Amino acid sequence: MTIKILGLSGSLRRASYNTGLLRAATELLPEGATLQIGSIREVPLYDGDLEQAEGLPPSVRTLQAQLDAADGVLLVTPEYNNGIPGVFKNAIDWMSRGPGVQMWVGKPVAVIGASPGGFGTMMAQNHWLPVLRTLKADLWAGGRLMVSRAGDLFDAEGNLTDTGSRDRLAAFMGCFLSQGIAPARQRG
Repeated sequence: MTIKILGLSGSLRRASYNTGLLRAATELLPEGATLQIGSIREVPLYDGDLEQAEGLPPSVRTLQAQLDAADGVLLVTPEYNNGIPGVFKNAIDWMSRGPGVQMWVGKPVAVIGASPGGFGTMMAQNHWLPVLRTLKADLWAGGRLMVSRAGDLFDAEGNLTDTGSRDRLAAFMGCFLSQGIAPARQRG
């Protein structure tokens, strides 16, 4: 049976390092797994009045359907001012509305990221911990992947070209599948 992962990038930038890291993850998955790239681009700013008047926006319903169908989630987070990008947190907040809150419970989640700085996305990854804990997601903490000095590792279109980083990403994804998602599927 194929393992299905939903991958989300927290950047809207066309040549984003994090979107490139997510694309590379799709290329480097072990056999028996698929990674569907979801989009946060069309998710509006959260507005309780909008939700009450119109319900969940179509972009949010799409993300919730993708989340519900996934065996695990890969969050690929940029780091802005030592924290979570607002646009990314907003999308996760919307995804947890209505029936979405139950879709997160027990769902294996891994967090990775790339940045031009020397610490990768260490602070942003740490800031996801209370959010994922609140959602009762099953945060996989068996490994960390923080891609530092991304400007030297990606091409102008945002594609991960560094062999060492690609090897680390492939190993990370293999471990997430075997240690994070597979045991959760057996329990569920």
